[in-house]
Amino acid sequence: MGQHSISVLGIKTFAYHGCLDQEAIIGQEFEVNVHFQLDFEEAAEADDLSKTVDYVTVYTVVKLEMEQRSKLIENVAKRIHDHLRRIFPWVFRIDVELIKFNPPVNGPLHSAVVRYSA
Repeated sequence: MGQHSISVLGIKTFAYHGCLDQEAIIGQEFEVNVHFQLDFEEAAEADDLSKTVDYVTVYTVVKLEMEQRSKLIENVAKRIHDHLRRIFPWVFRIDVELIKFNPPVNGPLHSAVVRYSA
């Protein structure tokens, strides 16, 4: 049994996460990257999507979870992870990286990034 990886990168969304009331009103851009560690040898040999991670499913889950407002992006990253874990229980590890651009900190800041791994 091998360990391989699949990454689904650059899922861009517009959402309303943040602790400030203003963030719930105006929203902002976010980006999500998801990394999977798994054994996809059988999928590769059989050319069978059902034996690996389906990108469409990953994209759909991310968009769905990003639509549910949270104060903390840590909460959103965990929800995305847990939802994907329910769909792909046989994956060894899932890492969710959520990027919040230009967080309101009273000064210039490109982004804040959280990573949830398990």
